[in-house]
Amino acid sequence: MTATADAGTATGWGGWFNRSRTIAKPGYSRWMVPPAALCVHLCIGQAYAFSVFNLPMTRLLNGSHQTPADWKLTQLGWIFSLAIFFLGVSSAVFGRWVEEGGPRRAMFTAACCWAGGFLISAFGCYVHVLWIIYIGYGVIGGCGLGIGYISPVSTLIKWFPDRPGMATGMAIMGFGGGAFIASPLSVWLMGKFHTATHVGVAETFIVLGLIYFVFMVIGSIIVRVPPAGWAPEGYVAPAQATRLISKNDVYVYDALKTPQFWLIWWVLCLNVTAGIGVLGQASAMIQEMHHVTPIAAAGFVGLMSLFNMGGRFFWATVSDYLGRRNTYFVFFVLGIVLYSLVPWTGAIGSVALYVLFFLIIISMYGGGFSTVPAYLKDMFGTRYVGAIHGLLLTAWSMAGIFGPVIVNYMRAYNVSHGVPKADAYNTTMYVMAVLLVIGLICNYLVKAVHARYHMKPEGEDRGGDTVVDVGVAD
Repeated sequence: MTATADAGTATGWGGWFNRSRTIAKPGYSRWMVPPAALCVHLCIGQAYAFSVFNLPMTRLLNGSHQTPADWKLTQLGWIFSLAIFFLGVSSAVFGRWVEEGGPRRAMFTAACCWAGGFLISAFGCYVHVLWIIYIGYGVIGGCGLGIGYISPVSTLIKWFPDRPGMATGMAIMGFGGGAFIASPLSVWLMGKFHTATHVGVAETFIVLGLIYFVFMVIGSIIVRVPPAGWAPEGYVAPAQATRLISKNDVYVYDALKTPQFWLIWWVLCLNVTAGIGVLGQASAMIQEMHHVTPIAAAGFVGLMSLFNMGGRFFWATVSDYLGRRNTYFVFFVLGIVLYSLVPWTGAIGSVALYVLFFLIIISMYGGGFSTVPAYLKDMFGTRYVGAIHGLLLTAWSMAGIFGPVIVNYMRAYNVSHGVPKADAYNTTMYVMAVLLVIGLICNYLVKAVHARYHMKPEGEDRGGDTVVDVGVAD
């Protein structure tokens, strides 16, 4: 690069944040990239622990009890829903920007949005204006979630071409495990700031925002992208592509034109729909189906979180050996069997089998998230996999609506029609099994991407639209 070019990239986004400034120098260990990714994912994984604020936020005006002017749980529930919705929207809208600008710029932007969402929400608590929190945590924080979630994906895949599933599993595992840190930390902080008339939510938001900003910036500092043509020592790329692993890249918006993208979209959506609805009602379900105590139910929820986190690493690693489509076959076939057997565990009164079945189900729910980036890499190549992954995460946004609606409304319908609460979830379990059958069919239909969608060198006609290789530094 010439001195003039160097000077031209020394300011603004073109300086420290420029992708070319993040290219690894000789001696950089690729094993520094997973910790960098975890710095982001462990922070944004707090979203799964936001429910710890719901009850305290219904007592902001008095501290000890709710007043008529306080917010209701139904109003507060929209904060998390907005955050997940904007996670999907922002990952789709900014996916190409993240891919072309590199992980450092994306991680720093995610840190600003995520921390800024907490600080704005803290102000919303102080002035007791709910729409400020909707904008803060829900919209701005949700954008931080989406950008932060996808920011390390393609970088990890490029550093670990030999084990792409394991690499993305390590990072996305952090999103599933972030609640383990955030939940007790949030409760402890609220306890420190709590008084007889004050619940301490606003101060907790400020502290969390600052902590998360620091760690996410650390991640953006240490992350690097591999030099062009880099490969792990001893790694030999396959001489030719296999039937379901392509060596060709597909441009991000051309991926939307392929049936493979939409089939995998439904594969992810249906797998997540089946899991997220249960995850949101796990405590109530086990209490009503098996009459366990609230304390035991809380322990069950904790176990599910552990298996959600561990499944992300385990199943993504397994997919490096089984293949991505075969791994999803396991998810769907095993899920169909287990969901169909859940009502039977209630009939025989076996809490142990109920817990075992759902721990396996939730491990596959987490595994679906961590396996899908490598699935996309197999289909569409590494060049725009981060941007394509961002577009695919709209399936998560939709599943976040489908799952809870199916579980909650079907239960309410059954109870209102005289079905005992212990049996009110049985129909829902069969519906989930049917959804997984549809997912199984979609996964079966995934074939290799047609050559007409493969990127060509600049100016070369593919017999349709011409895709130009924009020359992004790898």
